This record gives sequence, C-alpha cells and structure tokens, in this order.
Amino acid sequence: MSSLGHVPTRVKSKRTEVRLGAERDHFDKQQLSSISKAINSTEIPVKEKHARRIILGTHREKGAFTFWSYALGFTFPSSSILCWKFCHVLHKILRDGHRNVLQDCTRHYSSMVEIGEIWGNLHDRYGQLVTLYSKLLCTKLKFHTKHGDIPANLEITDEELERAAGTDINNVFQLSVEVFDYMDAELRLAETVLRQLNSSLAMTTLTSSQCRLAPLIQVIQDCSHLYHFAVKLLFKLHACLPADTLQGHRDRFHDQFHKLKNFFNRAKEMIYFKRLIQIPKLPESPPNFLHAASLAKHVKPVVVIPNEDEPEMQDDDDDEPEPLIEVDNVTTSSVTTSSVQAQPQQVDIFDQTFGPPNGGFDDRDLQIETLKRELELLRAELERVKAEAQRYITQLKSQINSLEAELEEQRAQKQRALVENEQLRMELEATRRRNTEHESLQTTFIEAEKRAQATEQRYNKLKEKHTELVSSHAELLRKSADTVKMLSVTQQTQEEVERTKQQLTFEMDRIKQESDMKMEEQRFEVERVKRELEEKMAEVTRIKATLQSSEKTSEQINSSMTALQTEKERLMRSVSEKEAELSSLRQTAQLQQSSLQQERDKTSRELGELQGKLKEKTSQEEKMKQKLLEEQFALLQGTITEAETIIQDAIAKLDDPLHIRCTSSPDYLISRAEAALGSIDKVKKGHADYLRNMSDAGTLLRSLTQFSHLTADTIVNGSATAHMAPTDHADKLTENCRSCGTQSLLFLGEMKSKATLQKADPATIRIIIQKILHLGQELRPKGLDIRQEELGDLVDKEMAATSAAIEEAVRRIDEMMSQARKDTTGVKLEVNERILFSCTDLMKAIRMLVIASTDLQKEIVEGGRGAATIREFYAKNSRWTEGLISAAKAVGWGATEMVESADKVVLHTGKYEELIVCSHEIAASTAQLVAASKVKADRHSKKLTKLQHASRHVNEMAANVVASTKTGQEHLEDKDTMDFSGLSLIKLKKEEMESQFK
Repeated sequence: MSSLGHVPTRVKSKRTEVRLGAERDHFDKQQLSSISKAINSTEIPVKEKHARRIILGTHREKGAFTFWSYALGFTFPSSSILCWKFCHVLHKILRDGHRNVLQDCTRHYSSMVEIGEIWGNLHDRYGQLVTLYSKLLCTKLKFHTKHGDIPANLEITDEELERAAGTDINNVFQLSVEVFDYMDAELRLAETVLRQLNSSLAMTTLTSSQCRLAPLIQVIQDCSHLYHFAVKLLFKLHACLPADTLQGHRDRFHDQFHKLKNFFNRAKEMIYFKRLIQIPKLPESPPNFLHAASLAKHVKPVVVIPNEDEPEMQDDDDDEPEPLIEVDNVTTSSVTTSSVQAQPQQVDIFDQTFGPPNGGFDDRDLQIETLKRELELLRAELERVKAEAQRYITQLKSQINSLEAELEEQRAQKQRALVENEQLRMELEATRRRNTEHESLQTTFIEAEKRAQATEQRYNKLKEKHTELVSSHAELLRKSADTVKMLSVTQQTQEEVERTKQQLTFEMDRIKQESDMKMEEQRFEVERVKRELEEKMAEVTRIKATLQSSEKTSEQINSSMTALQTEKERLMRSVSEKEAELSSLRQTAQLQQSSLQQERDKTSRELGELQGKLKEKTSQEEKMKQKLLEEQFALLQGTITEAETIIQDAIAKLDDPLHIRCTSSPDYLISRAEAALGSIDKVKKGHADYLRNMSDAGTLLRSLTQFSHLTADTIVNGSATAHMAPTDHADKLTENCRSCGTQSLLFLGEMKSKATLQKADPATIRIIIQKILHLGQELRPKGLDIRQEELGDLVDKEMAATSAAIEEAVRRIDEMMSQARKDTTGVKLEVNERILFSCTDLMKAIRMLVIASTDLQKEIVEGGRGAATIREFYAKNSRWTEGLISAAKAVGWGATEMVESADKVVLHTGKYEELIVCSHEIAASTAQLVAASKVKADRHSKKLTKLQHASRHVNEMAANVVASTKTGQEHLEDKDTMDFSGLSLIKLKKEEMESQFK
C-alpha cells in the first residue's frame, strides 16, 4: 500500500523533469537562433529584438554561460564583420544583462585579447575597428572587476560614487586615472568609426554604415557617465591636493572634453542617431577645477533612449514569440479560433452544384468584407492607442528628466551652500587667528608699560642722586681749593646725568605715543571683526533656512515621482493589454501568407531564368579568355621571330668580311656582357610570370626584346674585340660568341612552341656570356702605371684622413659645447646641448663605421689577392679602389661640413636646414662606403655583418640629429616673443600675415 501511495508523487516529479527539460531545450533553441541571427558575417546592424532575447536569456539563467558556449564556436579569424557584431552584442550584454555576466566574461578575457591581436595584425577596415573594440571591452572588464561597486552600465548615484572612491586620496587619484583610460578607449573607437565613414547624412542610411554606427549608442551611454565621474573626482582631488600636482589631470580632462564634445556634435547631425537616442549637450567650456564654486554649475549629462519598437519584419525562419498569457487562456482561445476557422470550410452542396445566389455573392462575402473593415478599424485604433501611449510615456519621461534636472539643481545649490559654509568657517578661523595676534600685541604693550615704569623709577633715583650731589657741591664750594679737582669731576657727572635724564624722557614719550596708537588700531580692528562675524552668522542662518526649504522641496519632488511611477505602471498595463489584442490580430494576418507563397514561386522562376543567362555569360567569358590566351601567344611568337632575326643577323656578322675592320674595347664588351646577363634574369622572371598567368605576356615580351638586342650587341662587340686581341683569346672569344648565338636561337625556338615552353631555360646562355665577360676582363690593360700602383697607398691615406677628420670634428664639437654653456642659458642652452650631443653621437657612429670598413677591406684584400701584393690587388681592381677612395673622401667632407654647420647654428649665424642637409649627406656618403666595401665581400663574413650594423647605427644617429634640430627649431620659435613697440602699422600687418602663412 505504501508503494502505491508514492506512485503519484514519482509520476508528478517525472513530469516536472520532462517539462523542465522541454523548457530548457526550447530556451537553448531560442538562444541559439537569436545568437546566430545577431552575430553573423552580413554587413547589417544587429537587430534589437535578437539582442533583447539574448539579454533576457542572461537574466533567466543568471549568467552568460549559454551565450559563451555558443559564441566560442564561431570562427572569428574568418570574418572581421562577425567579430565586430560579436563585440557589439557582448557590449550590450555587459551593460544590460544580469550582474553575473561580468564574472562569466572575465573568464574569457584571454579570448577577447586573442581576437584583438588576430585582427590587429591584418590590414582590414573592420579589423582595425575590431582591435579597438576588443581593447575597449578588455578595459571595461578590468575596470568593473577591480571596482565591484560600480555596475557595468555605470548607472550609480553621486553618494555611491563617493563610497566607491573612498576617503583615501591615493585611491581617488588612481580611480581618476582609470576613468581617464576608460574614456580614452571609448573615444578612440568612436573617432575611428567616424573617420572611416563619410559623415554626410546620405551615408548614414546605408546598412553598411549603420553596421559601424550601431555600437556607438553604447559608447555614448558610457561616455556620458564617465564624463560625470571625471568631473566629480577632479573636484574632490582639487579640494585635497595642490593645483600644480593635478596639472596633468586637468590637461588630460580638457583634451578628452573637446574630443567628447566633437563626437557628440557630429553624432547629433546624423539621421541614424536622431530616432534612436537623445544625445546630451555639453557646456561650451570645461569646468574650472581651480574654483570650488564651479561644481555647482555642473549639470550631469543624461542620455535618453526613446522607447520605440523598431519596425522589424517577421522572418520566415524566426523563432516563435514568447507566451505572454496563461496556458489555459491560450488553449481556450486556440480552440475558439480553430472552431471559427473550421466554420468557413463547411461548404453547402447546393452552392457547389448551382453556385452562390444573388449573382455570385452571398452573406459570407458580406461578413468577410465587414470583418475586414472592422479589422482595419481595430488596427487604426490600436495604432492610435499605441501612439497616445507612446506620447504619454514621452511626456512622462520629459517630466522625469525635468524633475531630475531640478533635483540636480537643488543638489548643486546644496553643494554651493556647503562651499560657502566652508568659506565662512575659513574666515572665522582667520578672525580667530587675528584675535590671537591682538592678544599677543596687548601682552607686548603691557610689557612695554612695565619697562617704562622701571625706567621712570630709575629716573627718580637718579634725580634724588642729583639733588644730593647739588647739595654736596654747595658745601664743597665753601671748602678749600684742594677740592677743585673734585668739583670738576662732579660737574662732569652732572652733565652725564642731565643727558641721561633727557634721553629717558624722550624714550618714555615715544613709547607712550606708540602704545596709544597700537591701542587705537587694535580697538578699530576688534570692532571690524565683530561686525564681520555678525554678518557671517546672519548669512549662515539664512543658508540654513534655505537648506531646510530645499529639503522640503525634495520631499515634494519625491512624492510627485511616486505618483508618476504609479501612472507609468498603469500605462504599462494598458500597453500590455493592447499588445495582447495585437497578437490576436496577427493570427488573422496569417491568411495572407498564401499570396506571399505565389510571389515566392514567381521569384523562383525568374531566378531560374537569370541563372540560365548567367551560364551563357560564363561560357562567353570562357571563350573570350581562350581567345585572349591565343592572342597573347601569337604576340609572343611574333616577338620571338623578331628576336631570332636580330640574333641571326649578329651571327652573320661574325663571318662578314666587312666586319673585320670593326674594333671594340674590352671595357665596352664587359659592359655589354653585364647588361646581357641582367636581361637574362629578366627573361627568367618574365617566363615564370607568363607560366603563372598566360593571359598577360607583357613582361616576357619586353624582356625578350631587351634580351635579343643586348645578346646581339654582345656577339657583335665580342667579334669586334677579337679583331684586336691575341690569337688565342681571339679564337676563344669568336667561338664563344658563335656558341652564344646558337644557344640563344635554340632557347628562342623552345619558347616558340607550346610543347617546349615550360622547359625552356637560358642557363646555357648565361654560362657562355660569363665566359665572354671573363675573356673581356683578361683582355683589359693590367694597369702597371705609377698611378695605379699608388692606389693601395692612396686608399690607406684616405681612410686615415677620414678618421682624422672625424676626430677633429669630435674635438671641435666638444669645444662648441663648452662655449655654448658659457654664452647661453635656458631654452637656447638646452637646444644647443641636444643638437651637439646628437652630432657627437653621429661622429662616434661614423668612426665605428670607418673602423669596420677598414677591417672588411683588409679581409677582402687578404682573401682575394692570392699570391699578388696588396698594390697589385688594388691596381687590378682599380674601379673598386676608386669607389672606396671617393666614398672615404665624401665621409670626411661630410663630417667637416657638419661641424661647420653646427658651429653656425650654435652661434645663430646659420640655418637649421643646413645641418639637416649635412646629416642626410653623411648618411648617403656612409651608404656609398658600405656599398663599395660590400661589392667584393663574402656574403657570410662576420665583418660584413658588423659593417652593416654600423651603417644602420649611423642612419639612426643621423635621424636623431635631424629630429633634435627640428625640435630645437620649434622650441625656439615658440619661445621667441616679438617686440611690436618699434614697428609701424604696415610692418605690424606684414608680420601678422607672415605668421599666419607659416
């Protein structure tokens, strides 16, 4: 019995599991459909309904697990548009999704970084945007992970922002820096999108433009909050830190303010944003953080998203709409609808046999017409109700915005009152300090009175002594003359006492006058302070009354907000009822799908016809391509025929008796042979290009024409050179010329046939021409004159002279540095030091280059001279030696000229452009020296690698000289101020025009 009692519970739990599983499957199917439709490679903006379903899915499962499980299956490297739309959807989910979405997205932080790196290395317009968007999302994740109190949509009150910032000023400073970084990432993305698009109004109506512009709605929402955060944090920092410390913060905020204002202004001009978002208006100038009262003038920018349903057509493969009513009601309504729909299917037998009465119309047609008219009326009524509801909602939103603005104004007044209270407190503290100083002055006055009394007592004592002395003096006058000396002494004492008495009297009068004046000043000061204190207390009382009235007004606003919220809920219920009526009307509209099916069939037939025309067009294009290939090969055969004629004519001149009198020099033969070798390389390249693309034979035709002329020229000049050569060399040269012509004809014959075109190779011709080149070099004069014997010594002398010139240049630069430090100060000294330091570094780099070149030349000579001496090697390779000498002279001359130009710049007698030109000349001269040294060097030589490193270092130092010169010139131009006192009106206008022209 007990087991039978538990059966219903188990069955019920099993049904619940089945129902939950079905709901989960339906949810997964719906999410997969929405994700696949929202994130694809089609260049259209993400539809709002698909993004809304994905966001509702995150709230349903309290996270973004399902979204990421499907999103990780996308092939992000295949399409940049796919990545762009993925970043857009992820941004919307972070802002409007469940709060656990942030944690789920943080787990896939590395995937976001990888997407940005992949598209950052590719040259693609959307790829650049994807890189910036991924960096923005990574910055957003790091910011909100670190500051958990700030939600991802950034919608918090000022009190919550104060709590998030904390009381530690270091944390506030760091938070402001992170907010600036956050804002920079947002603005970089917005600027790049607007720069890629044409800002004209016509372009914003294209789907491709809207695909780029759609994510900027979330950027505008983020930027408005970040701007408010930055203002609040900077005012708080300026209240606690000195203004000089925050100069960098102010500069960075001003830069971001102007960029954000420009971005908002451009977005307001675009039609696309006007129906989707209300962009706030920023003030004309940034807030003055140095004045605390400016915080009261700050108004928080509010972004409003109009609650309008976008006109979206229902796709054929779209998901089923989510149920908005109970299941029982749906079942009842479906049964009723099915019964209503089943009634018209009952056909009367009399109507089938004889047709409907009344000339083809019956009551059912009238009912249908009546129902159609009622349907249209209901649709119009529904549209009117929706428009009225939307108008009510817009009005309520505007009222809410105005109330929020009034509330913000009250808060600003409160903040202003707090600032004025703080100022009053500071003034009260100053008054107290002045009172303390007054008390100290009174103490000083009492001490002065005490000193005056002590002085008066000493005066009285002296006066008594004076009286005694006078009496004693009267008695002594009657005594004998022996007391004369005593009398004189007494007289002197009396005079001193008299003088002391006068001094004490004068000092006492002065002290009394000073004390009377100080007492009078102190009395006036105390009365003034008392009056100011009374005024401030009255002001404080008035401010308190104002604050109380503001609090009452805030309470009234809160009550009105509650009433508005109740009205809004009532309107939302009304809108829900109207939407239910709209869903019932949609069922009636399904009857019209049959006509759409007919249109679809017609479109299919037209598509079939278009495909047939496309096939015909494709076959015609194939014929045209084949004709083009045949024409290109015909041109190739004609060119080869002409080349064979040219070479056969050259071969015929070998046996022509009239050609015996023609002569040529070995040097000219060598130049022709080298040119012929170069033309062979071009023929091989043109041959390879033609085999890859036989529809374009232009490169091969040009190279074959050049090859035939240069080869024939080599044959003719080889024969002419053989006429003046020794017998052995003449025979070899003639035979090689004849073989060259024969092999050239064989190669051209292979090129002329399609069967042997691919295996044609001019390698044999190259070998024979190299032999001709070698014979020409052997026939050149040996260069045994005295000038060529001195070439080796001349190379060493020029390299030594170059090193000496560089050492002298370094010494002179050091002297100029010392003189500049004595004669100049400030910005001029800084500019001169920077230029001279860069010149010194350049000279050091050139010295290392000369040393590396000398070492490489020694290695070349030792490896190539064999049993010959160094002089013989240089004489044999005279052209190479002359190139080395010329390059060394150019380097030494460039170093000397640079020192002269630097001296003129430091003394302000020369131009900065001369120094820049000298830097370029030195870079070119060193490149010539490297090229001359590299000609005969081993490709794998370590000293050659060292020389190349030294050459790159010289180029870098020359670039530093140019950069320091331009920077110094700009600094001096910025610092120089003109004196207009001695200029006339005409000269003043002329200077103004020249400055504007610059």
